[in-house]
Amino acid sequence: MNAARMLSPGTSNNVRLEDANDVYAGAVDFPLKPRMAEERISPRLRSLGANSLVVAILSPFLVLASSRVQRVLLGVVVLDIPIQLGTSLFLRPDQAALGALKGLSISATTLAVAGLYASWFMRAVAKRTPQPHASLHFNLPLLFYLAMTALSVSVAQDAVLSSFEVFLLIEACLIYFYVANAVQTHEDVRFIVSLLMIGGLFESLVIIAMRLTVTPSTTWDFPIHIIAERVGKDGLMRIGGTIGVPNVAGGYLSIILVCAASLLLVELSRLQRWLAISVIAFGSVALIFTFSRGAWMAFVLAITLLGFVISRHRGFSLKVPLAILAILALLYLPFHNTISARLLGKDEGSGEARIPLNSLAIRMIEDNPVLGVGANNFTVAMDRYVTSEFRHAWLWAVHNKYLLVLAETGFGGLLAYLAFLLSTLRRGWQCWRMQDAVLSPLALGFVAGIAGHMLHQGVDLFRGRPLQQLVWLIAGLLAAMHRLCVADQQDKVLSPTAW
Repeated sequence: MNAARMLSPGTSNNVRLEDANDVYAGAVDFPLKPRMAEERISPRLRSLGANSLVVAILSPFLVLASSRVQRVLLGVVVLDIPIQLGTSLFLRPDQAALGALKGLSISATTLAVAGLYASWFMRAVAKRTPQPHASLHFNLPLLFYLAMTALSVSVAQDAVLSSFEVFLLIEACLIYFYVANAVQTHEDVRFIVSLLMIGGLFESLVIIAMRLTVTPSTTWDFPIHIIAERVGKDGLMRIGGTIGVPNVAGGYLSIILVCAASLLLVELSRLQRWLAISVIAFGSVALIFTFSRGAWMAFVLAITLLGFVISRHRGFSLKVPLAILAILALLYLPFHNTISARLLGKDEGSGEARIPLNSLAIRMIEDNPVLGVGANNFTVAMDRYVTSEFRHAWLWAVHNKYLLVLAETGFGGLLAYLAFLLSTLRRGWQCWRMQDAVLSPLALGFVAGIAGHMLHQGVDLFRGRPLQQLVWLIAGLLAAMHRLCVADQQDKVLSPTAW
């Protein structure tokens, strides 16, 4: 009735009823519209919230899938060799004082390696179109050496102490495997080599600065340590920098310097060439300040081998080797008295003290030829072999890497270790023979550096992370470079211009 009164007097009844129904329907529909809109919006909000949660969860994985992040993580692995940013868990200071690994090493490299493999996996999953992949590269001697080291834990007197070395070796093997398979281009090789040079220059400058400013026996153990040691009564100070004790720093520099020298044989930009020259100049001075005779011998052997091979190759000029020798001669002159005193003077019995340690290692080997005494257990086991003639001897882990590996992992472990090093030299030599304009000179420098380091291992143990990580990284890089050289040669044979 109220609706009918609102109509005009001239309107028919049918129209009045239809209009009334429309008005009534509008009155009923009006309060239902917000409810229907809410029902339409709520699923969208819930869907948006769910999508945001998924994005938040997957964001770290999406970041890891980026090639730039992959390069950053690889850069951390390379630069952490000289910087040594990390700590050790479950410390055993009593065994560390005798030359054993002091604990479970957790470092920036550990985290970076985990990120690299996660990134590698994510990038593989992200490829929607299936593509043919080359078979992955494995180094059988290295895998056998890892297996023998892990197996030696079963006979170790202190299995926890052995696990420290096994963990470190697994980390180094993961670095080798990643670099050998993930490096796909010449640009990747240049990137790693450039970072090696930057790390070498950084360590060299740190050692020189310490020589001028830091007092002996200064040690910062966490998170970055620096080491300087006083030797003899004359107050000679040996510098280890951030990488470790002076012998380790010397071994590191002896390899990096030869690699820098080989870079001068490659066509480089002006900045890269100056970087290589700076590493040679400052690194040579830093190598002197380590006063590591073993490192000096390793470097002389390596640089001589490099120069000899280049001199017999017609494609290279002798200007670069002669320039390197001139630089080294000029650097030697200001320090010739100190170097001569270190080489020819009294060493406070340092050399003679290592002879009884070799005899001690041979006793262990005779009793444990198959599996050894267990990885990182030399210092624990030597108490059983110390007799009266060692009463006044200096007791420490044997300063010979080959005897140490033989005593701790047996003959199988030593043969696998030597096979790994020799196969690395062979692969690098093959890369040199392929005459690639960029990769071949670099491969020759790596081969010379590792050959010199193999000599150095005869007078030191090199149990820690820095040099093992460096050698395994270079070995993986040589495997990748060899693959690239083979691929380049195959492309030249298959190209139409080759016919």
